[in-house]
Amino acid sequence: MRRINDDGTDGEEVADGVYLADLAAGERASMKHWRVEPGATLPVHRHDNEQIGYMIRGTLTAITEDEEIPLRPGDSYLFTSGELHGAENRGDEPAVGIGVLSPPRSDPDWKQS
Repeated sequence: MRRINDDGTDGEEVADGVYLADLAAGERASMKHWRVEPGATLPVHRHDNEQIGYMIRGTLTAITEDEEIPLRPGDSYLFTSGELHGAENRGDEPAVGIGVLSPPRSDPDWKQS
């Protein structure tokens, strides 16, 4: 067994105000800890990975091709493989959650250099 903890990590800033930190990963899935600061936008994108996640704190507006969906603490979500999606933090506190991608993914395609 491998144990990975997010203590003391702020993650890497992958877009303005959007932070990702690697958590556990295996052969079939990887887990990310994410934080989206107030006013920040996770760019709209799509990928071959199926993505599920869980909101820990704050609020976030998920954006798909057809709608905007508010996410609050305790909500879980699913983006299917190839589904266009992004998110905006329209609140006044950081939005924090966990995302799981299958198959595993390291850096997102939309990551800023």
